Amino acid sequence: MGGGARELGGFLAALAGWVSALAAAVLPQWRQSSYAGDAILTAVGLHEGLWMSCAAQSTGQVQCRLHDSLLSLDVHIQTSRALMVISLLLGFFGIIMSVVGMKCTKVGEEDPVTKSRIAVAGGVLFILSGLCSLAAVSLYATQVTYEFFRESTIPVNARYEFGSSLFVGWGAASLSMLGGSLLCCSCPAKERRGQQYQRQSQPSMSQEFV
Repeated sequence: MGGGARELGGFLAALAGWVSALAAAVLPQWRQSSYAGDAILTAVGLHEGLWMSCAAQSTGQVQCRLHDSLLSLDVHIQTSRALMVISLLLGFFGIIMSVVGMKCTKVGEEDPVTKSRIAVAGGVLFILSGLCSLAAVSLYATQVTYEFFRESTIPVNARYEFGSSLFVGWGAASLSMLGGSLLCCSCPAKERRGQQYQRQSQPSMSQEFV
């Protein structure tokens, strides 16, 4: 795969990861009602996310309510919120820097070395963005798992399990880190030419000494 195609593929993967992370952060399905156990209640399904909680009735009506207070939220929700916001900000700046630094764009063509370094910097931002998303989703999932399996008087079918947003978040983190890694493979053109010149000049120098 050529350098330009690799950069474009990495940018598209990272962009898809950023959009998926944005969707995961906004959607309220971070945890949902569990239907495990003997007595299954299907009249109302509860969903909770970072910003709101929703109740879906069997008639199809959905009612959502924003979380009232930030300080009254659990620590893992506040931490996941902060990590997702940081992830989206890093990804946003990564998109800008990657567009400027990719070979398929016309910005900064007069200095290909600096252009490639900007693309690498964008890839690093995408990797950091993916790590923040991965940490946020994994932290939330760990808390949901702990609350589900701990000994409690709450029946199993009234507890919560993983929601679809967690899986979207894991996929987003994987795409962001994959795309960022591909962008980091960009090497400045002048440095590559210098390495090739050194490799070509070494045999001639040895022949002169002989």
